[in-house]
Amino acid sequence: MNYRECYEKARRILAGAGIPEADLDARLLLEEVCGTSRNDLLVHGDKELSAGQEEAVDAFVARRAQHIPLQQLTGTQNFMGLDFKVNEHVLIPRQDTEILVEEVMRQLHDGMRLLDMCTGSGCILISLLHYSNHCTGVGIDISDAALAVARENARKLLGEDARIGFLQSDLFSRIGEKPGEKFDIIVSNPPYIPSSVIPSLMPEVREHEPLDALDGGEDGMDFYRRIIGQSGAYLARGGKLFFEIGYDQAEAVQALLLKSGYQEVTVVQDYAGLDRVVYGTYFG
Repeated sequence: MNYRECYEKARRILAGAGIPEADLDARLLLEEVCGTSRNDLLVHGDKELSAGQEEAVDAFVARRAQHIPLQQLTGTQNFMGLDFKVNEHVLIPRQDTEILVEEVMRQLHDGMRLLDMCTGSGCILISLLHYSNHCTGVGIDISDAALAVARENARKLLGEDARIGFLQSDLFSRIGEKPGEKFDIIVSNPPYIPSSVIPSLMPEVREHEPLDALDGGEDGMDFYRRIIGQSGAYLARGGKLFFEIGYDQAEAVQALLLKSGYQEVTVVQDYAGLDRVVYGTYFG
């Protein structure tokens, strides 16, 4: 079977399984196996695949047809121009979250100390440290399996860098083990999907990404309440707390921040014009 025939076969199977963007996924899986690029389909479509390559593509396509996310099959996702390892233990980094990182970077100065709450793959904290100078950070997650992925990403993208550390903790519960520890910025993309909405999510998310990284409780606000309620004790004076939010949560998160003494509370929209980030400054 040649390259184009293999692509067409994969595309038909994925389309028949109801996979969104079946054309794109078929091409990307083919490229993953063959180490090729988009041009190969156009210029070298008649190139014959080896039996091993055909088997590998078939295996990938069969799994993708079961709605296993493409990124979990390839094991990587690009975020902020960096390639992060992902698996079933972490949320796949999304382009929307780049808005959060970009907003933090606007407020980031050399030598700042950062805390990334619900770090998952570590994509937020690692990106911020990669693109800054002399900043340090701690990533917190309740999942040991997620932290293993974050540590691997940190080693790959930052090297054996003493600027970053990770801690298994239920939010701030273990931060208190170091009395007086303060951060200049706390950033979080917490679970914020209401529990009742989870069953309606696309199967790639609902069935294959970690539920504890998605479910924000009855109204999706549980983690915002907990983080905002405790964060003041861990922020240096004038420190900032940044959140990614759901498109309809800005007003509620703003109100929580203001009630807890945050000032200069700001809402930032994503490229689709939807509310995506809320942050505020804490003066104690």
